Amino acid sequence: MIMQKPTDHPTLPARKVGVLFANLGTPDGYDYWPMRRYLNEFLSDKRVIDYPAWKWQPILQAIILTKRPKSSGEAYKSIWNEELNESPLMTITKAQITKLRAALESKHGAEVMVDFCMRYGNPSTKSKVQEMVAAGCDRILFFPLYPQYAGATMGTANDQFFRALMDETWQPAARTIEPYFDDPAYVDALAQSVEKGYAAMDKKPDLLVVSYHGMPKRYLMQGDPYHCQCQKSTRLLKERLGWDESEITTTFQSVFGPEEWLKPYTVEEVARLAESGKKNIAVIAPAFSADCIETLEEIQEEIQEAFIEAGGESFTYIPCLNDDDAHIDALIGVAERNLGGWLG
Repeated sequence: MIMQKPTDHPTLPARKVGVLFANLGTPDGYDYWPMRRYLNEFLSDKRVIDYPAWKWQPILQAIILTKRPKSSGEAYKSIWNEELNESPLMTITKAQITKLRAALESKHGAEVMVDFCMRYGNPSTKSKVQEMVAAGCDRILFFPLYPQYAGATMGTANDQFFRALMDETWQPAARTIEPYFDDPAYVDALAQSVEKGYAAMDKKPDLLVVSYHGMPKRYLMQGDPYHCQCQKSTRLLKERLGWDESEITTTFQSVFGPEEWLKPYTVEEVARLAESGKKNIAVIAPAFSADCIETLEEIQEEIQEAFIEAGGESFTYIPCLNDDDAHIDALIGVAERNLGGWLG
């Protein structure tokens, strides 16, 4: 016998599977107050800065957030997509999601809902989880767009996702992905980008600098696997390219604060390379799935300047994988493995 719903039962949408991609985030604008809101959220995250609040917040609120919004805003302004009034990270993420949505919906139709959120800023993780649940997603795969795991990237993104689930009356089933830094399709996409970059150059670089976002060395000693996964990423890339050790090196950028971070620091290492005779280098940043302030401004302006001032001659930045088709295919492969049993 089929049970009938009471006449006053709330309407339920058709069941769907949600795939929610997540990236770091972006300010809504480069003026002082949008930058301050964004930096306050970012730098108040205990996964990013783990000092006790009583010690850190007075420094953050009274000193850092009075000055840094202006300097960071100037950096963002130099790369801002004025036509769409958004940061390049937002523009590229939208392009990625357009392709990912088209690919997954072409295979699974209305059964799947694909969207994106940001850990900091907009669209927020909470707002997108709410939208997915309201649309009928009773299963959600959460996919942070970080190849390597770090507590300050994938860890905090997952934290925010789980916090969003806490506010739902009827929680969906939830899955998160494993780091995909060693996924063969991802490594191949990365290698293809290097091969294309090198093919477009008049002269082969003396060295490929593989620059990853840094983090305090203390986090490594506390058990964060990021450093090890970065080193393996470089090794897998080297092996896929068929290179030897002399053609590639690993460095870390974006140092912040007084304590020691993972070394060597990119900005110092490129200067040392120039002084030692490596006059022509290329730089790639595999920890980022999309070009952003750290690649478009820090690498292409600050780090390149340090190299040239130290005597370097040719500095080539190889863009992130962004919405390259090989990258999209790799991400779809990771997603579909993690959706096993959820989609027909």
